[in-house]
Amino acid sequence: MNLARVSSNGQITVPVEIRRKLNIKEGDKILFLENADGEIILKNSSKIAIKEAQAALKDVKVSEEDILQDVMELRYSKGEQK
Repeated sequence: MNLARVSSNGQITVPVEIRRKLNIKEGDKILFLENADGEIILKNSSKIAIKEAQAALKDVKVSEEDILQDVMELRYSKGEQK
């Protein structure tokens, strides 16, 4: 069990063990969600954003050739700007 004390400003320090498990870094935003039983769940919002992006891109099909062509075009355009 991990405990955190609430400051006079309503702030808490998330215990280090929990920060490690959720991969919480300085500046991360934490979601506080309530489940059907009234329990509060903490989630690292950056992980949620990554999962949402992965889900959105799940059906996008890009070939290695497409990626290489984009890289070459980017390199060429940067070379012309010098």
